[in-house]
Amino acid sequence: MSFLQLRAVHKRYGAVAALAGIDLAVGAGSRTAIVGPSGSGKTTLLRLIAGFEAPDEGQVLLDGEVLADRDSSVPAYRRGIGVVSQDGALFPHLSVADNIGFALAKGDPARAETIARLADMVELSAAMLARRPDELSGGQQQRVALARALAIQPRMVLLDEPFSALDTGLRVSTRKAVARLLGVAGITAILVTHDQEEALSFADQVVVMDKGQLLQAGSPRELYSRPASPVVAGFLGEAIFLPAEVGDGWAHCALGRVPVKDRGFRGAAQVMLRPEQVSLARADMHDAAARGEVIEIEFAGSCFAVCLRLLPGEDDIRLRLPLADPPQPGEVLRIDINGPVHFFAR
Repeated sequence: MSFLQLRAVHKRYGAVAALAGIDLAVGAGSRTAIVGPSGSGKTTLLRLIAGFEAPDEGQVLLDGEVLADRDSSVPAYRRGIGVVSQDGALFPHLSVADNIGFALAKGDPARAETIARLADMVELSAAMLARRPDELSGGQQQRVALARALAIQPRMVLLDEPFSALDTGLRVSTRKAVARLLGVAGITAILVTHDQEEALSFADQVVVMDKGQLLQAGSPRELYSRPASPVVAGFLGEAIFLPAEVGDGWAHCALGRVPVKDRGFRGAAQVMLRPEQVSLARADMHDAAARGEVIEIEFAGSCFAVCLRLLPGEDDIRLRLPLADPPQPGEVLRIDINGPVHFFAR
């Protein structure tokens, strides 16, 4: 049985349909990431689960309890759901200890012990408890916000772009630490993010939204390798799309004859390749493999962004690859495809 369920949830703001019939199930103790462009309904969905908004239609259930429907809504403070926002929303005039213990009764004899335990859980030293938020790094502030959310012993934690303001290295380490802590505590978590890599690495389940609709939900590997549409594929990383004719387990496209996973389909299609499926090598005039001329190449740190014009023809493909010996514009390269490709029927 699902821990959190959304059944045909609708939400409108005037003429704008922020959510249009959302059905979603989240398992107990799991981590779900919601991705999509700005305006897709991600934050509205999170606010409905938290209790800051009420649905116009549909139901929100948590552990079998109806939290909200069109007629009633359990107030946010009674839902037992912790929320961590993008900026942490810490109280600047309070110490770290008082921020963590904000929801704990002042007269509770175990309050100090609970605060110390929560600080230790999120890997904050005892020496930090007397500091103010502005004396902490961005990653430390987010850990304080998480500890404060955990202080209420929540049934679920909602994370609204909590790592987006952090530098790249700190963002990765903080994300890993938060995922580990939530896993140890066994707390169900939902993360809203614009970062595809963050969603894929953090979550057990990834949800892709656009224009108030849920396009696809499933495991990170499933959505990355077998997206339901080109739109979903584009949200979850770089991809190359080419028109093709598919039949007998093969696709015929501008890259030549490449294998596909579905041997039963026959007809017009659009093939999708991820950059890691493409290998480049210097070509000679006797190469039978697909070839492309380098139109443009840009250094991008650990990889190079390469634009190739497929030969013969006028189709261009762009991909980012780690290249020890990068080619120069004008060079002709052999293009090898690794493994069967995914495709969409047209």
